[in-house]
Amino acid sequence: MAITVKVAAMGLDPSKHLGKEIAFLKPYLHKLKDLYGINVCGEGGEYETLTLDCPLFRNARIVLDEYQVVLHSSDSIAPVGVLHPLKFHLERKASNSVSANDKTNDLCCENISSVSEVQGENPKEYKSLGEPVPEVSDLVEVSSHRLHVSKTEKDNTFSMCCWLQDPSGPSGGLQEDLELILRQIELQLVGCDSGWENVLYIHLYISDMDQFTQANETYVRFITQDKCPFGVPSRSTIELPLIQASLGRAYVEILVANDQSKRVLHVQSISCWAPSCIGPYSQATFHKEILHMAGQLGLDPPTMTICDGGSTAELEQALQNSEAIAECFKCSISTSAIFFVVYCSTNIPLDERPKIHEKLDSFVNQLKLSHLGKDTKPDVLDPIFLYILVPDLPKRALVEIKPILYVPDTAETPDETSSELSSIVARSSFSFQPVEWHDSCIQKCVIHGKICAVVLSITSEVAMKVCSDSMNADWSNGNHQNSLTESQMKRISRFCIYLLDKTIIENGFSWNDTMILRLYIPQNLRVPLEMISSLFEDAFKELDQMNGAAKVGGKSIFNPVPVLDVRFLFFGTNYSSHFKGSKESW
Repeated sequence: MAITVKVAAMGLDPSKHLGKEIAFLKPYLHKLKDLYGINVCGEGGEYETLTLDCPLFRNARIVLDEYQVVLHSSDSIAPVGVLHPLKFHLERKASNSVSANDKTNDLCCENISSVSEVQGENPKEYKSLGEPVPEVSDLVEVSSHRLHVSKTEKDNTFSMCCWLQDPSGPSGGLQEDLELILRQIELQLVGCDSGWENVLYIHLYISDMDQFTQANETYVRFITQDKCPFGVPSRSTIELPLIQASLGRAYVEILVANDQSKRVLHVQSISCWAPSCIGPYSQATFHKEILHMAGQLGLDPPTMTICDGGSTAELEQALQNSEAIAECFKCSISTSAIFFVVYCSTNIPLDERPKIHEKLDSFVNQLKLSHLGKDTKPDVLDPIFLYILVPDLPKRALVEIKPILYVPDTAETPDETSSELSSIVARSSFSFQPVEWHDSCIQKCVIHGKICAVVLSITSEVAMKVCSDSMNADWSNGNHQNSLTESQMKRISRFCIYLLDKTIIENGFSWNDTMILRLYIPQNLRVPLEMISSLFEDAFKELDQMNGAAKVGGKSIFNPVPVLDVRFLFFGTNYSSHFKGSKESW
């Protein structure tokens, strides 16, 4: 006879299923396998057991007298709990005779009260989760024109984004907004001969982190193990000023691959090396030499709690977690990273914010030195660092980091594209001509013939140069009492497209190679997001008319993302900048 002493999977509730015999739970476990794809034997860490009686126990069986249910994680989708024995005794088996000299008989009457377990700090008793969450009410009727979809044109790997254009219309809250969006994405996937099983990564943006649990409840109805036999996608969840930008209460971006070659890392149970996936996501998804990591918080893996010490301590723990995941794919964040996106909460004190990059710089440099000191010296990439200020993060974390890594197939032969790039001449468009200061707007990480990651930043100084004929000097000093005019934004949008077009062409790529194109728009720009989106759509159409470069076909190929502020930094230098932001401090 064996009982459950730990549960950590969807459908297993610590208040209901701990201490139950496996024979009793067997039908229910088979049902969970059909619903969520769990391993009935618990080999994925779904549950752990304690054997109380078996044929090997010849003289006595174990009887638990007292125990405590301890909650490791109160996640609404898959709460993690353990059964902590306090007292037990051995009960002699009647069918076996025990000699007078057998000391087992003495043990049968002994109560053991010194059983302990490493629980982390401040373990708390589990309280009932209450009644099951009711189903979302019938959806309000929403006309199709309110749902906006953007999609890049790359056939085999592309991004898709969906949001509500008119949040002032009828809405039942975040859950109904999210359900409408996920249903629309599901329909779009079917139209592309794909499904949730083809999704590599999901960015889930919500308007209020206090409703994170409700968002998860809706999310898990669509993204399940049953629908994703190759593994659920990795995910990052961020609070953004969506309502202020007139984008509703939920906003979803997905990265899709029209094949079945992805591999995922799913950490099911509590471990000492990486945070467990107690929700419907994977810690990392590997596809065609690119490793997409889920957003990493400063979680201590054994206790699944945010570490103490403030933002820099959280960042260091998040980086350690990221490195542990990278090691599973035989790489390192210090040598293989293409991109680091660092989400910073407004709860970080102002005087701590400059220390975020210092900590990241120090950690990655030390890690890099340890790898370069080994016998096999890896190729080292020069990654992009993007810092985004957001209202809030899951678990009230101060920092969340999202690395993207390049893990090459060592069996491949080197690509020869790099030797031909010098002969490629970029097109001139929108009447702009190359100027030396243009390089200060661009940060890129290029792997010739395979990857061209680019961040283009428009600061107030750059905006002044681009629109020198129509801007006053106050803009260069950060005095933005008046928002940019539509004509100024039109010129800036054309400049952005011109510079991106020039960069990708010079590096041997085309717009048809675009997987993801995001437009981060800070609130302090004080220009309606709808106007910015419209101007960029027009700019792409003009580019297509000029040289046939961006075959958008009247559709959006970029995802506008409203943020509080955004900066990029060149690693190892003092250069910093905002993307369409001001010079004001975070």
